[in-house]
Amino acid sequence: MGAIDLPKSPNVFHPEKPSAVGSRNSLAQEYRDQQAEVNLLLEEETNKVIHHLTAKLPKDVLERLDVMGGLKEKLYNYFNQNFQNMFNRYMVTSEDEMVKKVRNFVDREETKVLSRYTPKEIAILLDEVGGADKFNTGEIEKSVVNMYGHLQGHIQRGVNELETHTNSILRQKTDTGAFVRGENAYSIVKCAFKDNQRKPKTVTDVKLSVNILDSELISPIFHYQVTVEYLVKDLIAKHIIDSIDKIIEQVKDERIDQGQEELSDSEIIFTKMGKIESFTDDDTDNAKSKRYTFMAKTLMERLHDLRAEIDPESFDALNVRENIKKIIDMENIRNRGFNTAINSITSILDTSKMGYQFIENLKNGRELIIREYEDTDLANLPDERYSIKMRYFDNAQLIEDRKAYDVQLKSFETEVQHLWDVLEVIYMEKKSGYKVEDFEDLAKKSKDKIRKNIKDKSGEPMYEDTAKVWDEISFVKAAETEVEKSNRTYVFEKDRIRTRIIRMRDRMKKMYDYLYPIERRVMEDRLAWLESEYYRFDYMINPYHLQPGILLDVDITSIKRKKATLDAMANVLNEFLHGVSKGFADAAFASFSRRRSTVREDINQSFSSVASSEEEAAAAAPAPKAIAAPKASASKAPAKNKKKGVVDSKAKKKPSRGSGLTEL
Repeated sequence: MGAIDLPKSPNVFHPEKPSAVGSRNSLAQEYRDQQAEVNLLLEEETNKVIHHLTAKLPKDVLERLDVMGGLKEKLYNYFNQNFQNMFNRYMVTSEDEMVKKVRNFVDREETKVLSRYTPKEIAILLDEVGGADKFNTGEIEKSVVNMYGHLQGHIQRGVNELETHTNSILRQKTDTGAFVRGENAYSIVKCAFKDNQRKPKTVTDVKLSVNILDSELISPIFHYQVTVEYLVKDLIAKHIIDSIDKIIEQVKDERIDQGQEELSDSEIIFTKMGKIESFTDDDTDNAKSKRYTFMAKTLMERLHDLRAEIDPESFDALNVRENIKKIIDMENIRNRGFNTAINSITSILDTSKMGYQFIENLKNGRELIIREYEDTDLANLPDERYSIKMRYFDNAQLIEDRKAYDVQLKSFETEVQHLWDVLEVIYMEKKSGYKVEDFEDLAKKSKDKIRKNIKDKSGEPMYEDTAKVWDEISFVKAAETEVEKSNRTYVFEKDRIRTRIIRMRDRMKKMYDYLYPIERRVMEDRLAWLESEYYRFDYMINPYHLQPGILLDVDITSIKRKKATLDAMANVLNEFLHGVSKGFADAAFASFSRRRSTVREDINQSFSSVASSEEEAAAAAPAPKAIAAPKASASKAPAKNKKKGVVDSKAKKKPSRGSGLTEL
């Protein structure tokens, strides 16, 4: 067989050979005459139009139409052109879609061929051979999830940085809103921006305190010294609450199935309270009490006053209490929460390129101190720096801190008042007894004339005989209620101290002018020291504003035009809060497993108009099962409206309990 007899390859290019590249003919057409078919189609359409025009138009109009050429030829060319355009567009679209399908098919087949060198199909093969119970791919899936999690973390960190920079550019300033984003703003206890004392024009100091409550922590934190008995009771209490929640969910589902109203928020709370006695009670002496259902009374007594360490002299590995403590320690319930928070903040600082030279983890005290630089002397530190102090508080610690805060503030009041008295004595000694230097001298000089010319005639008491309620330093303070006594803000006392400091400085300037005797220098030094210490104290967190949980105290110093540390720490804090805190959640919105809005009687129904013909057609059509309707929409309806498959705005009769319930 010669080379001329070999079949042509697909690379042949010819406009007429079937299936050649660039050909208008295809082997799929089985050698049909495409040109003749097209001519027949165009001829038929042209003749139809010509016949229609000939029948409708007068003869003289038809003659004028043919002046510039034959009308039939023009129509023929018009149809031919439009037909070719439509046909070409159709062919191009079809070819593109076919190319995509062929390419995807080829890629899929090539992947199958290469799968012997890749682990892509291993999970499917293992599942087909032995099932999920024999071949567990959980570890592989965890690795994939971790990889995607790290990738998402890097992407999210970049997005957060972009968002922070964008906010700062739009605001044209640095404030709390650009520092902590809105979803975490509720956790802020205090955020203050102030100019640096050494470089007020170029450097700013930021104080941020965030309080994460116990109820908001993803992993609960316990003090190291907490007893094993407390940990066990906490686990039992959580189990009881979870059991009650499951019962409430069942009650809610049953009410929905019966077409009744959902439980309101207050009803859910009271129902939970009523179920508590089904799991526990207050009878601590009875061994058969419900409180000892999950753990026997004898075991609870063994754990009494057992803390993190056991005296080596009384340690016995075969004792009951040692084994219970070992189970608790193996679960690492005592240290898990605080260690998680430490790992979170340190890993975020590392990945955010926020290095630190000093870290002190006071594990037993549940306190973490991180500083970017080890040195604490402000004169040796750069203008870009930060320090973080994370501490876990319980209620007992907060009570003691509040007591110390009360004593410290009272001490400041005493010291400032003492300096005020010293300055007042020196001022009175320097006054001349023969000339008027202030309003008090003028009032004393005019006292007799006021009594003689004004007060004796009107019968009103003299100014000196009137009780002075206002001390001209601060306004009269309102009486305290139980709210103020339990949550002291000390705003009034702090403003009073601040006002005294300002007035003492002004009085010294007025007294001595440009003179600097030893008395002025001593009092100014004392005033400057008291002022700096007071502002440092005022910069601290008032423990009356804290609640048991984590306190994250961050001190940042950053250059105003650069703000490198400020922007980076904003991303660190937001990521830390997202990883440690569950955030604020409204229980009213999270309490429903199935919302009433998703269980409606018209979900699987068809709407129809009032026309009787449409109602009959809808009634004749196969209708789905009716579903339970809310009680709120149930009312009496005439029997003629009870047609399956039709939803009538007037038909609102409550369905029976046996009707089917469709849940989305």
